[in-house]
Parts: sequence; C-alpha cells; structure tokens
Amino acid sequence: MALSDINLNDIDISDIGKIGMAPMLVKIVLIVILCILVATAGYFLDVTKQIDSLKKAENEEISLKQTFEEKQAKAANLDAYKQQLDEMRRSFGALLRQLPNKTEIETLLTDISQTGISSGLDIEYFKPEGLTPKEFYAEYPIKLKVTGRYHQFAEFVSGVAALPRIVTLQGIEIGPAENTGVKLKMEVTAVTYQYLDESGLEQ
Repeated sequence: MALSDINLNDIDISDIGKIGMAPMLVKIVLIVILCILVATAGYFLDVTKQIDSLKKAENEEISLKQTFEEKQAKAANLDAYKQQLDEMRRSFGALLRQLPNKTEIETLLTDISQTGISSGLDIEYFKPEGLTPKEFYAEYPIKLKVTGRYHQFAEFVSGVAALPRIVTLQGIEIGPAENTGVKLKMEVTAVTYQYLDESGLEQ
C-alpha cells in the first residue's frame, strides 16, 4: 500500500491505539515518530549531560595546565631560590650580629654618651628607658637632651651611625637653647635593638 492510497478521512483516530488494526504505513510512521522522540529525549537527557561533563573536564584541564606551568617555573628556578634564601640567611645573620646582647647594652650606652661628648655637645639629659619587647626583638630607647651647634649635631648623628651596633635616632627636635647665646638644644630618642630567641627570652 502506498502513502497516496491512504485516505486520512478513512482513518478512525480511536482505532490508532489498536496497532494490529492500523495500516502498515501508519505503523511505520508511528514507529519512526516514536524513534525520533526517544532519540531526542536521549539526546537531552544523556548527551547534554555528557557535553556538560566535557566542558567541566576542559575547564579542569586548563586549570591543571596553569598549575603545572606555575610549578614547573618554580622548579626551574629552585636553585636560584635556594641561593637567594642562603643570601637572606647570611644577611639576617649579619644584622643579628649588629644587635647588642644583654651584656653589650651597657657598653653601647657608654659609646653613645662618648660620641656626644666627642662631638662637643653638652649632655643635659641621658635616660635609658629599658627594653620594650616586640615580635622577635626588643627595642631599647634612650632619651637624650643635648646642647650645641648644628655641625656638632651632625657630627653626633654621623658618629652614632658609625657605631658597630644598630642605633636609630627618632623624634629629633631642635630649637634655641635658653641662656646659651648661639647654641641650640636637641631632644632625641636613640633606639637600639636586641634580638629575642624563639622562647621570648633575651639573648
């Protein structure tokens, strides 16, 4: 039977459910339509999930490639990093050696005082404030009040900078000195630093 031989008006819709009574061509058409519906449903239910999984895998691949490239770059520069770390350790050790320990604080105080005197300054006030603990070191501030001239102040600052231990000068205030003619007064805090070991105790 050809498709042209079928009169659609002759087909009873209520009889379509009875597959055995339907014409052969109608059966074939229904089967084809059913296959198309099943294939379409399978595409959206299965293939779409696979596409999403593929896209996720592609994104993971890109991320893994970036991570690999970063680690590869670090591995390639590992020797340079080790050399840089060794240099930092040596520099840190050299800085630690410039920090006075407990027994050297008194010597440093004498050195700062002698530096002021040798610069020609009159020391009116010299008061160590004691240790102030920080993270892995402690600050040891010394309050000073001296009188002199500009070039003497400069010589004092230069002398303190030349000391073998680290000393910083903070809060410098310079003004005219009372009843001293052309002399000036300078108030300053000299701060040295002391290394604390991991237990927080002084060296």
